[in-house]
Amino acid sequence: MSRKQQNLSLFVLTWPIFIELLLHMLMGNADTLMLSQYDDRAVAAVGVSNQIMGIVIVMFGLIAQGTTIITAQHLGASDPGRAGKTAVTAVYMNIAAGIALSLVLIFGGRTILGWMGIPAELMDTALNYLQIVGGFAFVQACIMTVGAVLKSHQFTKDVMYITLGMNVLNVIGNYILIFGAFGAPSMGAAGVAVSTAAARGIGLIVLFWLLVRKVKTPLPWLYPLTRLPAAEFQALMRIGIPTAGEQVSYQASQLVLTYFTAGLGTAALTTRVYTLNIIMFSLLFSLAIAQGTQILVGRLAGERRYDAAYRRCLRSLRAAMGISTFAAAMFYLFGDAILSIFTSNEDIIRSGTMLLLLTILLEPGRAFNLVIINSLRAAGDVRYPVYIGILSMWGIAVTVSWTAGIWLGLGLAGIWIGMVLDEWIRGLLMLRRWRSRKWEHMGFVEPATGEESAEDAAPSDRHA
Repeated sequence: MSRKQQNLSLFVLTWPIFIELLLHMLMGNADTLMLSQYDDRAVAAVGVSNQIMGIVIVMFGLIAQGTTIITAQHLGASDPGRAGKTAVTAVYMNIAAGIALSLVLIFGGRTILGWMGIPAELMDTALNYLQIVGGFAFVQACIMTVGAVLKSHQFTKDVMYITLGMNVLNVIGNYILIFGAFGAPSMGAAGVAVSTAAARGIGLIVLFWLLVRKVKTPLPWLYPLTRLPAAEFQALMRIGIPTAGEQVSYQASQLVLTYFTAGLGTAALTTRVYTLNIIMFSLLFSLAIAQGTQILVGRLAGERRYDAAYRRCLRSLRAAMGISTFAAAMFYLFGDAILSIFTSNEDIIRSGTMLLLLTILLEPGRAFNLVIINSLRAAGDVRYPVYIGILSMWGIAVTVSWTAGIWLGLGLAGIWIGMVLDEWIRGLLMLRRWRSRKWEHMGFVEPATGEESAEDAAPSDRHA
């Protein structure tokens, strides 16, 4: 594969991923924007509940990440049979995990929100939202896993179209259920929750239809039901547990930062929610490039083409840093106008604009972590990012945020400074790890033997 072909492959994989992520962000921002016309306090309540849902989604990502990487490596190693077994096992695993976590959120939601120190006036709204969206968390688990399988087979454009449909349904549902249009009840934050759950349910049905119709890799749906898929389970957990450890640590540290912010008052909490919703758009570029790079590096590692994988990561890093920094600068320049869409509160607009300025420093640091960590995982190096991540998130992000934001009285600016330092220090350490090339000896799969590959790809194994 020539350099030109590799660049084309990254673009072909990445632009649908970018649009898909953009649509996911628009769905969350549509919720925030439409709720802001209803009540600022409802925005804060939903924002806190979504922080909890963020941790739940990370748990689903434990399996989805492993699915993407292992499937890509098996396909790179010309072993479609094992790729199919991995995909089916992952779907069953995430369905079980999703049901379990849904029950936890339904019956333990009030306790969890209490641990976060949410203001009393927001508790009922936040709990109602969390129980509805969390009760259907298993649907999101399935969406993530099936989407991961489709992306590994390079059907990123199809996943994008389905996400677009979910987005449209969610906005229509929000309009009807938040404001009581067409004779429907005016449900406020609960209406957002019902609309989100319904849109995801319909999206999941279409994703499963697409999986069965388009993926030609054998998908033996009875395999995990007729025998214990020990090899596939171990491979998924080998990636998933360390990956989830890092992601859970990140989300937990963000919950602590939310707790610090809640202590500054409802206005500060609302400012944080609005600002995070805005800067997610600049983050999208790095996220999309990182996911596309992960698929390519996984395939190249499966083919044992390590030099090509090494160069692919570094080229992707340069692109992600440049684009995301430019996007963050644009959001700062137009910060007042953008924040005015959400709120007329001058204090929130002023504080949010200051946070957008600090985000220009934050985004290139996050690009380091997103692109290189995804490349390290795709090549098989999953433990190092966890160890460094946990040390940095808690030793730098949380510690500096409390010191600067609470103890020194810098408020939200101090919390953002802690986030900036965490991302840059951790990112530079990830770059050093990639350049060491230790990951070349950490692959998950071996090239398929002729006998094994033929057996796995037998026609009787294929789905209809």
